[in-house]
Amino acid sequence: MAMKTFRLPARFVTLLLTVSALLFASCKDEVIRTRTFRTSVPVYLSVAELRKETNAIQAPQQLSAPGKIYIFGNYLFITELNKGIHVVDNSNPASPRFTSFISIAGNVDLAVNTNVLYADNYVDLLAFDISDPANIHQVKRVENVFDNQYLDEAKGIILGYKDTVITEVVRGEVDPGKYYEYDTHSPIPSNTGGPVYGTGGSTARFTLMNSNLYTVSHYQLKLFNVSQANNPQYTSTVNLGGGIETIFPYENKLFIGSTTGMHIYDATNPSAPVKLSVYRHLTSCDPVVVKDKYAYVTLRSDNFCQQGINVLQVINIQDPTNPVLVSSFPMQKPYGLTISGSSLFICEGQYGFKVFNSADVLTIGQKQLFELKDINASDVIAGPKSLIVTGNKGIYQYNYSDPSRLKLLSHLALSNTL
Repeated sequence: MAMKTFRLPARFVTLLLTVSALLFASCKDEVIRTRTFRTSVPVYLSVAELRKETNAIQAPQQLSAPGKIYIFGNYLFITELNKGIHVVDNSNPASPRFTSFISIAGNVDLAVNTNVLYADNYVDLLAFDISDPANIHQVKRVENVFDNQYLDEAKGIILGYKDTVITEVVRGEVDPGKYYEYDTHSPIPSNTGGPVYGTGGSTARFTLMNSNLYTVSHYQLKLFNVSQANNPQYTSTVNLGGGIETIFPYENKLFIGSTTGMHIYDATNPSAPVKLSVYRHLTSCDPVVVKDKYAYVTLRSDNFCQQGINVLQVINIQDPTNPVLVSSFPMQKPYGLTISGSSLFICEGQYGFKVFNSADVLTIGQKQLFELKDINASDVIAGPKSLIVTGNKGIYQYNYSDPSRLKLLSHLALSNTL
């Protein structure tokens, strides 16, 4: 049987030829180009690599970005933000002497218990034996106890961001008027036989009480049993909510400052603190110190507390389950504070540093004793030998035997202000 020939109608042949021509032209005219742009890319360090790094005890380093200050015996410890801790022989406050530097990546806070110094190392807690200041050495690492906002579980810890030029191939049409947005943010980033603790400032996030180390993050309270000072043991976590900033211990209680209020916990059972109350206030940055039946709280409007107010509040905590505001005084930009005897010392940031008579809590604001205007003050500790103030140009020490006439003893200047 003869095979039949199949013929397409002429109109279909014309259509196929047209489509083929269009496809050929499209392939032939495909746009292939490159574009170059500048952006910030994260620099990572894996947690495994972090733990391989030696937390070396180095020669004294220059002070450039001081953070927390801490007193223990004749020594002053100053954190260098995210880099480590300066060790300062402060036997003579008029002539402090840098003796060494403990290199600790990601370090922000510290506390000292019976010659053992605790410090954060990004997600880990480290313990150092400082009984011999000439031979400081690490004795313990407790892993994965701290949350870190710069931790990528897959890639590691973001150490920072690097300005990078990227060139990439682009296929297809590119709308020259289209706006491309890239992430360019940087990380913000005397021994009596029992334990002997040091003294931290009002902005501390580490504190010691009753053989326990308490640390706060933005959301949590972490507990460590330090009955064996050189062998800290993580025990538990207490969820606090958001905006947690500081912690202050006083008579078996923990006073925790947050952007929205002051939390009071009973730590009579040190390993299981119990929430007693929360004193609420407007959203403000909030350090706290306590003496007798009063808590002194500075509230500040700042970058993270833009709706806040700038005041000193005095709160009656005689009944810790029902804290009551008794007085409030306007301030300019209050930061850290401390109280010694009947004198209240308040840092005012760019507005300096002020001393008030606090004998009568109802009239504190009307009884200013002293003022320093040439210092940008952020935190203060009333030590046994001197009043120690952190400023934007370094660490200052004052004789405060007469609170109405502070006398400068020494100034540890920043390397960039020398």
